[in-house]
Amino acid sequence: MKIPRLRLWIAAGVAAVIGAAGALTTTTAHAATGCRVDYSVSSQWPGGFGANVTVNNLGDPVNGWRLTWSFPGGQTISQLWNGTYTQSGSEVTVTNVSYNGGIPSGGSTSFGFNGNGDGATSTPSGFALNGTACTGSTGPSTTPSSTPSSTPSRSPSASPSASPSASPSSTPQASSKPCDIYAAGGTPCVAAHSTTRALYRAYNGNLYQVRRSSDNATRNIGVLSAGGVANAAAQDSFCSGTTCVITVVYDQSGRGNDVWYQGSGGAGGRATPAKATTESLTVGGSKAYSLYINPGNSYWRDGHTTGVPTGSAPEGVYMVTSGTHVNSGCCFDYGNSETTRRADGAGAMDAIYFGTSCWFGGCSGSGPWVQADLEYGLYPGGSSSWNPNQRAFTSKFVTATLKNNGTSRFAIKGSNAQSGSLYTLYDGALPRGYSPMKKQGAIILGSGGDCCATNTNLSAGTFYEGAIVSGYPSDATENAVQADVVAAGYR
Repeated sequence: MKIPRLRLWIAAGVAAVIGAAGALTTTTAHAATGCRVDYSVSSQWPGGFGANVTVNNLGDPVNGWRLTWSFPGGQTISQLWNGTYTQSGSEVTVTNVSYNGGIPSGGSTSFGFNGNGDGATSTPSGFALNGTACTGSTGPSTTPSSTPSSTPSRSPSASPSASPSASPSSTPQASSKPCDIYAAGGTPCVAAHSTTRALYRAYNGNLYQVRRSSDNATRNIGVLSAGGVANAAAQDSFCSGTTCVITVVYDQSGRGNDVWYQGSGGAGGRATPAKATTESLTVGGSKAYSLYINPGNSYWRDGHTTGVPTGSAPEGVYMVTSGTHVNSGCCFDYGNSETTRRADGAGAMDAIYFGTSCWFGGCSGSGPWVQADLEYGLYPGGSSSWNPNQRAFTSKFVTATLKNNGTSRFAIKGSNAQSGSLYTLYDGALPRGYSPMKKQGAIILGSGGDCCATNTNLSAGTFYEGAIVSGYPSDATENAVQADVVAAGYR
């Protein structure tokens, strides 16, 4: 679905919506006695808007939630993250996803959405949690808590905004992870993958799955704690005395955009899963394993119906990779690719490439470089000519970013993932023949778009973490993501 692009005008007002009170019946033996809903319009554009919703639980713990409300002016939701929704006329129901069903006493949960219609002048009404309206108050012994949100949050402001701003509408909390930061900037993650850590501060699910050769049994590897690092000890125990491969890297966004290896038993095709124990590292002082891609390994998912941008919709991508495990084989990519797994023409892809391939010739140095795989070529800049602003990134850990507004502009950046700021390699017009983009909405990890239904992958590279986002991220958002990557402590 097409998402507003390039600039999001921030709404002039932020509405805090408080409903009416009552006893709350939940799926547990407890009964919440109070709640508050904070609703804010984060951005708007002709014919549409973005909004944040925070549900504050002022009473007893809730295990499984359902929030309902009414739109007063014919608005409809076009895309929602950190929850699932249904809409019938003006009536909307949003329910939790797997990782954010619990709201502790005094805690909160948040989600956001893009909508059609005028969001700035018509505030929803009748908010109710699990069938009971919220009051914003409860008994004298219970008060709202400032504990972090129990879900990935856009951290909306609860106070009115006096004037429009060109900066993101809300400021990520200090503990925000990359996908919290993207959401706060109005460009939510629609796919989030990592074998090393959670990409939301409240994510407490699985990161990836390993399969051992001794009996073909599988084990999901999760995080040590919500928002934390991978439980490498669980993998070590499961794989002791045998070998393991990584069969799937799970999507943390709640959209089900898990990437499976492109081979028999996975996504189908000629490739194989990567070995699970080739490279270990530490993140924040804790052991983790990378997704270590060698020629013949690759991962894929058709995400065109589950939120991955298609056509000329704007998109951003980032990944953390390595400058020490690369080759010139085609093509170590992460991002948007063909659902057909064929080279379907210029603009059918929008993926980060990292490696030493000099596709059009005339390169300066030997790389590796961050480039844009837009199909029919790896672009170092806005044309097939070598971009003199390109630079090699040879550090052990490298951050790479790509963003594309789908019609006129794209930007490529890179940095050392252990220190420093992002370096802008290119920010300008799309190459000739790529406007508008024709993205298909599949996700590729470790290979090019025409792999691996009938052939095998030729590239080598390392993947630690990355995400695909809906919309065109601001420079400030990307800088904040880089700062979080540095703070994560890759070693």
